[in-house]
Amino acid sequence: MEVTVSSILLSLVLAALITCARKAANWVWFRPKQIEKCLRDQGFKGNAYRFLYGDYKEHISAIKEANSKPMDANDNNIVPRVLPFYQYFVQGANHFAWVGPTPRLNITDPKLIKEILLNYEVFQKPQTNPLINLIVTGFATYEGEKWATHKYLVNQAFQHAKLKLMLPALYSSCSEMITKWEVLVSTKGSCELDVWPDLCDLTFDMISRTAFGSDYDEGRRIFQLQKEQTAIVVPQLRSIYIPGWRFLPTKTNRKMKKIYNEMKLLVRNIVSKRHQMMNGEGDNDLLGVLLKSSLKTVDQKQKHENIKLTVEEIIAECMLFYLAAQETTSSLIVWTMFLLSKHQKWQSLAREEVLSVIGDDKPHFEGLQQLKTVTMILHEVLRLYSPGPFIIREIHKNTKLGGYVLPAGIEVLVPTILIHHDPEYWGEDAKYFNPERFSEGIAKATKVQGTFLPFGGGPRKCIGQNFALEEAKLTLSMILKRFYIHPSPSYVHAPTVLFTVRPEHGVHLILQKIF
Repeated sequence: MEVTVSSILLSLVLAALITCARKAANWVWFRPKQIEKCLRDQGFKGNAYRFLYGDYKEHISAIKEANSKPMDANDNNIVPRVLPFYQYFVQGANHFAWVGPTPRLNITDPKLIKEILLNYEVFQKPQTNPLINLIVTGFATYEGEKWATHKYLVNQAFQHAKLKLMLPALYSSCSEMITKWEVLVSTKGSCELDVWPDLCDLTFDMISRTAFGSDYDEGRRIFQLQKEQTAIVVPQLRSIYIPGWRFLPTKTNRKMKKIYNEMKLLVRNIVSKRHQMMNGEGDNDLLGVLLKSSLKTVDQKQKHENIKLTVEEIIAECMLFYLAAQETTSSLIVWTMFLLSKHQKWQSLAREEVLSVIGDDKPHFEGLQQLKTVTMILHEVLRLYSPGPFIIREIHKNTKLGGYVLPAGIEVLVPTILIHHDPEYWGEDAKYFNPERFSEGIAKATKVQGTFLPFGGGPRKCIGQNFALEEAKLTLSMILKRFYIHPSPSYVHAPTVLFTVRPEHGVHLILQKIF
């Protein structure tokens, strides 16, 4: 029988198709069913796996139902609204749900959480959905030595000495917002205002000036593009992700690609301009530190690392920080203002402390460190309205967790907001605003160590937490010195999750000028 070129090519194509079909079948059916059996044999409970979708339909349905109506403005139990499906399936211990073909275990035991957060070589950040990359321009998950170098570099930008140098820029940004508010209240002495958009603009301005050396005008377009892209991407994240779908030339995909390219070009221009200006010197902000790393090796504890961040990775870091830092800090400040409007006693105590420590002076680094009451309030807000309502890790190899043996490829979810609201750890008043619980520090605020996780934990704890808290302290001190904050009858209490826990309909408050 004569073998022709066409028959060889046909055989190769058929072999490739069969291989792809086997991999696809394993991904959407055989592997999930194997993992399901493994979990059930160890006592885990959950719905039976359903082809491709898993529990996604129930998940989306629960979100829509929860978001269909607002909450009582006096109710801080936001779990049913921000994590409706997880609230449903974690009524007991050892439960899992299906995120498409991937099972996600719910872990609330503090001992197991500690294992997960400390053992980051096994419990790694999940491979980012490529759709999210369209918002943060190629965000990468670093591991091993690459992560150690990345963490070291970013920490250099947020040392106390560097934060102290950033205060004048933070003050300038906040002064512009305060001046705007003072104009609004000048005629009648008070006014009703949705403070959420202004706080978003403020935190973005702060990041632009302090982390990247650019002012708000240079970053405005990037900020606008990120918001546009987020509005397009988030609804798609709430549906099954199909590999390769984003490459199809649909109208939505073309628009996302256009926005992505424009964002990347704008950030590249900022990085390039800064690179030319520094000439290999200067590391007084995040961008300076990252750029310096691309020019020479990093001396980390007298150990010379040959790992450096590339220009592409620097661009990705800039975009990630634009999004993550802005969202986290604006969320923290807006919920703090909301809670202080409802709890006038704590607002008065915070104001008295600010006036006593800082007085009529500009906020200064040493003074901000002395604001004990303000710090207690911020910690309580982070507990009740954690910007990140959960932590997700993916198991990269078969491993033991407590008494369980878990296979590679599954995800574990630590529902931070559930843990922060649990009376077992925080007492019977767990769902109430009580900053007094932090009067002796974080360690004594909870009955069980490792249950306060607003910035995560372990080696991968949020690197920018000191920066976020410094921004929040300075902003609140300046607001409290100039305004009384009162609740507004127009306010609609509707916390929701985008990337952080944010107010779905803004936060309408009444600002009254202090004469």
